[in-house]
Amino acid sequence: MSASNRLRLNLLGPVPPHARMPDRPGLGQILLALAMIGLGVRGCIYGDLAGVWQHLPVAHLSAEAAIAPAVAVLELACGLGLLIRRMATMAAVMLVVLLALWTLLLKLPGLVAMPGMEAAWLGVAEVGLILAGGWTLMALHGRRPGGSRGARLLFALSLLPIGLAHFVYAPQTVALMPAWLPWHLGWAWFTGSASLVAAAAVMLGLLPRLAVALEAAMLSIITLVIWLPRLLAAPGNDNWTAFLMSSAIACGAWAVLDGYRDAPLWAVARPLPLVPQPLSQQA
Repeated sequence: MSASNRLRLNLLGPVPPHARMPDRPGLGQILLALAMIGLGVRGCIYGDLAGVWQHLPVAHLSAEAAIAPAVAVLELACGLGLLIRRMATMAAVMLVVLLALWTLLLKLPGLVAMPGMEAAWLGVAEVGLILAGGWTLMALHGRRPGGSRGARLLFALSLLPIGLAHFVYAPQTVALMPAWLPWHLGWAWFTGSASLVAAAAVMLGLLPRLAVALEAAMLSIITLVIWLPRLLAAPGNDNWTAFLMSSAIACGAWAVLDGYRDAPLWAVARPLPLVPQPLSQQA
């Protein structure tokens, strides 16, 4: 048995006899791969971590000069691997491990230190959305479609701080919007409410595929409307970082949508369990 097969069995349980690996990458897989390639190239060019999203909790850490290039190379390798069918399974596993470590080492310390600050929850949730996408791809390429249920729950839970941030930080959200867009505060509240509704729909199984599709489309539009013009006006490190991170968050949602590929758009599903199910029940 190959190392990749043993790793797949350890993470997702035995492969059901009827399951098969995707014949070709889904849209979400391609988009998430491109986003990770972009982040990797950015890190290799600028030689630093991705701003507040990859902020080290220890100030002036002497190893930062080595950590940043290593993270960039890993991001680049994960993205390229997702585009190569024979490497996609291992690339998805690598991406999940990378994002899990990113969350545990860079995001959770801030949340533990300041649990009452919504921004700390938002930082975990943004990476959580990308992680949910990688988790979904790992389940699909591990031929364990049922293994993506945990990814869907993570996706829904991540949307809660993201949606609430549009209300808690409404002035900051409004300040990011372009001048030509009317009703700034209304759009801030609408997009925040939409994320909360999408989270509820996925958790309750109320048209979950449609909810994920609309959320992915909305996050993509936000990236194009808010961050792309800033990047075109001033293509520096800060704007590249913000644009690529916003793209990665949106692409994480598109990757989660890949996990609903066999579900009708208007289908109603069972509510997601809030506690992990035995692997034997996830097939």
